[in-house]
Amino acid sequence: MPVQVKICGINSAAAADAAVRAGADFGGLVFFARSPRNLTLEQGEMLGARMRGRLRQAALVVDESDERLAAIAAAVKPDFFQLHGKETPERAADIRARFGIPVIKALPVAEPGDFARAIAYDDVAEILMFDASPAAGATRPGGHGAPFDWQILQDRRFARPWFLAGGLTPQNVARAIEISGATMVDVSSGVESTPGVKSETRIAEFVAAAKQPVRA
Repeated sequence: MPVQVKICGINSAAAADAAVRAGADFGGLVFFARSPRNLTLEQGEMLGARMRGRLRQAALVVDESDERLAAIAAAVKPDFFQLHGKETPERAADIRARFGIPVIKALPVAEPGDFARAIAYDDVAEILMFDASPAAGATRPGGHGAPFDWQILQDRRFARPWFLAGGLTPQNVARAIEISGATMVDVSSGVESTPGVKSETRIAEFVAAAKQPVRA
């Protein structure tokens, strides 16, 4: 089965169209003020309407309030809330129940022991995401373009589907898939020409590289 690809941090019609044209499966919209990919509700509504039915949409939030989540849900109508903060399993379950929107839970990874936290989200998250732990002092939890050691995922099994994220590029994604066994990958800064500016060429190259059969 082909690897599924999520292009995160989409913040323009051109980037949304490029992701669709390239054959991506998911599109991510960021609602976090510290991110260079942050969207207003009005921008999110426009991009959500543009991608609806063409990409499965995830609204990325970080430890967000119910009021803000309700506004995003109403404007964007996302297929998923991507929880990229310190949301507990209880909070993730509450969000899913309150808004009727499935949850992707991002978990920072630096060493094998970090995967133990995934078990707690088995009953509340539709999909998990393993992202590189941010460096000390970082002002946002992801989107830094840094990978973790993909080998620590080898031969691991999880109850939920999972995305590999962090530091992926058109040049390394095929190798990352081969090493980690990932069947879903997420990219943001790796398909940008400058922070927050998506490259249509790099989007196409990334999707093609991720979906090509791995050669021995």
